[in-house]
Amino acid sequence: MCIFISIISYHIDTVGHNRISHMTTDKTAIITGAYGAIGKAIAGNIASKGFQTVLIGRDETKLRSACKEIADKTGNKNIRFEVVDLSRKLSIMDLASRWNGQLNILINNAAASPRRRIETPEHIEIQFATNVLGYFRMTECFSGFMKNLDDARIVNVASYWAGGLDLNDLEFKKRKYDNDSAYRQSKQANRMLTVAFAQRYKQFGITVNACHPGDVNSKLSNDLGFGGHESPDEVSFTPVWLATDPSVKNITGKYFEHQKQTDCIFSRDEDAIERLYKICESY
Repeated sequence: MCIFISIISYHIDTVGHNRISHMTTDKTAIITGAYGAIGKAIAGNIASKGFQTVLIGRDETKLRSACKEIADKTGNKNIRFEVVDLSRKLSIMDLASRWNGQLNILINNAAASPRRRIETPEHIEIQFATNVLGYFRMTECFSGFMKNLDDARIVNVASYWAGGLDLNDLEFKKRKYDNDSAYRQSKQANRMLTVAFAQRYKQFGITVNACHPGDVNSKLSNDLGFGGHESPDEVSFTPVWLATDPSVKNITGKYFEHQKQTDCIFSRDEDAIERLYKICESY
């Protein structure tokens, strides 16, 4: 259960011409990490379908710029942002305490991968805090606005680059930290928690799926020592498809790559999934 503390909210009024390409709707979508290469492309393509689109991230300047860019490009005036530090519990709970109305789509995308081990002010390793607990807390705090709606969906942007999760050392307090191992672990956790949430929310009509978006050149990939051969629009396609396409309306608890359901070895260990869920809940 969330205990809400009110801080400050930020909004932006955007103006653009009518270039919405698919539909106009009163449905609302949240995209976290929405000014990075993948997140901004996801937000833009969601906005182009007419959704009321809420961009979430830590940097107000980058959020404001992304909102204007997307509004100018799509003509969707119903775009705003909220400044939230997704590594911090109270920041997420504050947004939830101020949320009005329903939520139809939640796309958990925000990720960090610093090259040295950093802790939040709550003394939690920042990759675990952002990439795992951020997804967990957004889902926990916002699922209440999604229950019993027609076609509510949660999409967790994970990765094929996943593995090495150690339930006894999720914060790299015992192991030597390196950002690649921490990132791979966090993406495995995203895929496992997708199964846990799908089971819990199926009764409320909420689907929860995970996906590998693709490989794009971004700050995140650069921090991990990689580049990327796909454009931001290309890597946004699978998350947007999972969030909006009628063909996947009733599918839940699955993992996708390139718009195709893919076997996920991490979804088979029910005991480990439940243990991970309980650990995250304990934070």
